[in-house]
Amino acid sequence: MLIIGGCALGLFIGAMPGLGSVNGVAILLPLTFLVPPTGAVIFLAAIYYGAMYGGAISSIMLGIPGASTAVATTFDGRPLAKLGLADKALTAAAVASFVGGTISVILFTFFAPPLAHVALVFGAPEEFALMMLAFATFIGLGGDDIYKTIFSICIGLVLSAVGLDIISGEPRLILGGITGFMHGINFLVLAIGIYGIGEMLWTIEENHKAGGQSMMSKATVTVERTIKNIKELLGSWKTMIMGSTLGYFVGILPAAGATPGSLMAYGIAKQISKDPDKFGKGAMEGVVAPEAANNAASTGSMLPMLTLGIPGSPTTAILLGGMVIWGLEPGPRLFVDHQEFVWGLIASLYAANLFALLINIGFIPMIIWVLKLPFTILAPIIFVLCLIGGDAPTQDMHDVWLMLIFGIFGYLLRKLDYPLAPAVLAIVLGPLAEPALRQSLLISSGSLDIFFTRTYSGPIMVTAIILLFLPALRPIMRRIRKKG
Repeated sequence: MLIIGGCALGLFIGAMPGLGSVNGVAILLPLTFLVPPTGAVIFLAAIYYGAMYGGAISSIMLGIPGASTAVATTFDGRPLAKLGLADKALTAAAVASFVGGTISVILFTFFAPPLAHVALVFGAPEEFALMMLAFATFIGLGGDDIYKTIFSICIGLVLSAVGLDIISGEPRLILGGITGFMHGINFLVLAIGIYGIGEMLWTIEENHKAGGQSMMSKATVTVERTIKNIKELLGSWKTMIMGSTLGYFVGILPAAGATPGSLMAYGIAKQISKDPDKFGKGAMEGVVAPEAANNAASTGSMLPMLTLGIPGSPTTAILLGGMVIWGLEPGPRLFVDHQEFVWGLIASLYAANLFALLINIGFIPMIIWVLKLPFTILAPIIFVLCLIGGDAPTQDMHDVWLMLIFGIFGYLLRKLDYPLAPAVLAIVLGPLAEPALRQSLLISSGSLDIFFTRTYSGPIMVTAIILLFLPALRPIMRRIRKKG
């Protein structure tokens, strides 16, 4: 019952813009002190898993990311919904999440000690190399117009630098001396603005051209159609395995997490796709890859928490605090002194995965019914949800106004055919890459050799450089093939 209740609550929390697993686990943590430690962690872990599944719902339905981990799902999930394939997108998200979660729990079960060692040796140079590998996928996310992609990346990096300098503490890029910018720009505020408000403005324009009818009227759902959708997903098994594996290994790194993992999986899925031009317009791989990755990363982030006492994500940091309160000391001895707790948790993850899948698929007909409402009814609901999501992270009206500005900005970028994904990726990875870069340069006294001479950072950097130049060579290769 704890698993089923946790999954159901998590799905609701994940689907609500601005809440996410962090707030959900933090709010419900005090309630768990009434049950034994094993049951408490199982309940909170089920909420965490359910929230990972639920984040895709509002991303696909309304174009509003339920949490930062679901931003990449918005890129193709929303276009699929607008094509009348919302049930297909929701089914793909649920199945991919199940596959990602299952693969990650299997890896967790059999390879916990060696993978924990890898996480331990990952220092600042390795973290920066990993971020560079993610940046290398940006060009692929922007289509053939490299200049527009670079422009979007620069916008994201500039926005990520707003706030206090991480080393000196000096204010930087504080527009007009507004104190609200001191804490930086919240990523979720930007994402909800660009993809929530911006998508709403774009849809209002398109809906006006369509005569005011619901743009989702073609969406239908039956048992036969759901089974057919699941069978069609078998063709994306390679993408699911790639996203699951990548997400898990990114998730075990303390400096990374599910959001960078899902964005990297999306970028790589586009790079290796036979039809990369379809991404951003309704590619099924664009839903499958990030959903498999973010669920795998959520399990991966538990590994350093349990084996080393180092949280792999903000949510696991809250779980870590709960474990300490319950008298459980995370670390290598946990697997020896509290075996019933560890194996009970692992078993619950398998069960939570299955229940979350069944609950998610069971709710698809209700979700489709909501999508069929006229947009004149949906638009005010979307706007209110965006306002709630913009206010939830900090409860500051400054962020709400900022979200509205980003909404207009996102709408204009879309009208001008500038890619939004690279800008979002840059503002996610910018705050992670900057401290890793500056710490690495302090360690090496300013030498860049540190990124190429270490065991793990060297191969990652070389891979990033190769990936960076491959997309730029595509037009040249096409011309050579045509001449040949």
